[in-house]
Amino acid sequence: MRASQRARGEDVALVDALLSADERRRSSGVRFDELRAEQKGLGKLIGKATGDEKSELLRRAEQLKTDVKAADAARDAADTETQELLLRLGNLVHPDVPVGGEEDFVTLETHGTARDFAAEGFEPRDHLELGQILGAIDVERGAKVSGSRFYFLTGVGALLELALVNAAMAQATAAGFTPMLTPALVRPQSMAGTGFLGQAAQDVYHLERDDLYLVGTSEVPLASYHMDEILEAERLPLRYAGFSPCFRREAGSHGKDTRGIFRVHQFSKVEMFSYVLPEDSQAEHQRLLEWEKQWLTSLELPFRVIDVATGDLGASASRKYDCEAWVPTQGRYRELTSTSDCTEFQSRRLSIRVREGKKVRPLATLNGTLCAVPRTIVALLENHQQADGSVHVPEALRPYLGGRKVLEPVAR
Repeated sequence: MRASQRARGEDVALVDALLSADERRRSSGVRFDELRAEQKGLGKLIGKATGDEKSELLRRAEQLKTDVKAADAARDAADTETQELLLRLGNLVHPDVPVGGEEDFVTLETHGTARDFAAEGFEPRDHLELGQILGAIDVERGAKVSGSRFYFLTGVGALLELALVNAAMAQATAAGFTPMLTPALVRPQSMAGTGFLGQAAQDVYHLERDDLYLVGTSEVPLASYHMDEILEAERLPLRYAGFSPCFRREAGSHGKDTRGIFRVHQFSKVEMFSYVLPEDSQAEHQRLLEWEKQWLTSLELPFRVIDVATGDLGASASRKYDCEAWVPTQGRYRELTSTSDCTEFQSRRLSIRVREGKKVRPLATLNGTLCAVPRTIVALLENHQQADGSVHVPEALRPYLGGRKVLEPVAR
């Protein structure tokens, strides 16, 4: 665990503080049990004693009452401290994850070829300009109504979001996922249990009056769906595909991706989520990645797959793969989907277990973004644009867009 914390760039001393608190928790628990046992035994002796012996036993009983109360308080305090420190620890990093920061990822594979717009004789427009030409994106009124990093999808833009969501859900359903519409507000235990109240807390919207949190991903309600439950092993794997609005404060992103809809405060997303036996999690991780690759290939997008470095992992992830699509006007790959193997990290915190015969143990959870709508729209518009401002519609989306083969500019 020390090595894992070091690889993440997190506080290694936290491990030692946790061990110390846990030692106090266990020793104070033993002390409490010893005193309670003496207290019970003393009660039996007092009933049989007389005279000075009884007086002495009663004095001892009074002292024991005080000592038991103090030991109980010490045990509770140590237990509270242990749990608080435990919640601050990230998941144990998989040994094959590349060590380093955001730029230290390893490229695993590349799919498709980026278009040479110069060879085609025109300069590519960015997604915002295309969105305005198509009458699809309105960020000015989004900012007027809600502030920066908000937007309206209008006309064909709104239809494109619905098409993406329906196409993504159709793929997930065909793969055996149960479609889910999830709550956008969750209780603190759901956020803490999934690992979003540690390093990610600054990015979360909190409604203090109700003590509820707006989710940044449907991973949170999907992980909490079986909270405090024991699942039968025969039911696994359980796979859900959740559609929800997502809310992120984007704290610390000042000045990043300020143009358009790549980095916004509210967006829609289709998220895959799996419950599996711990020994099956790595194979399930590869399956989730394959479904993401299938999705991006169906959208005819050039993309690459990266193995995310330790310092860029979320608290709950043991390992994470990102699929990054090529964005022509930025001249680089940008994250479109990701999938994380959270091993037993979330299930332990949410008390989700699996029963195999008489044996009960934590299970593994995994998540994978299938379609984060705004970023997918960015990639679609820029990669499939044509010289006149129209946009080619990938064949996989046409049934969900009334058969349209091209998105046409609107008359001004």
